[in-house]
Amino acid sequence: LPSRVQLHIAPLCTHTHRMPPTIIIPQAGHAAAKHLRASVTREEALSLYREILRTAKAFHWCDEKGIPWHTKLRIEARKEFEASKEEKDPLILARMLVTGRECVKEVQHKFNEADRKCWERIRQDTNRDGGDGSGRNGRR
Repeated sequence: LPSRVQLHIAPLCTHTHRMPPTIIIPQAGHAAAKHLRASVTREEALSLYREILRTAKAFHWCDEKGIPWHTKLRIEARKEFEASKEEKDPLILARMLVTGRECVKEVQHKFNEADRKCWERIRQDTNRDGGDGSGRNGRR
């Protein structure tokens, strides 16, 4: 290798088992670098999609038509991912992935906060009722 060629080291796998890094030489390995980027983007997209599906499971109540929210959220996520499937611009793809990840984190945070408040209210009501659930302040 000429001494002026810079080497970029990129891991092939981010799972628990580690594979040796692949050395990508600019110009000489341009096709390999392009494939690696596409594969990393695909993994990130699949990871985001799975995270959305896991988060959607928590929305177990139904809308006004009786359709469970988790079903509606799964369908909408699928539509969004299918619509963006043909996007090739790496900057747009990166922006979509970052925005999607931030949205999921925000939804999870808000859901967890609301859930925490509900449980706190249940504890307060239980303590106010005397702790036996009878609603009579423990008196008979």
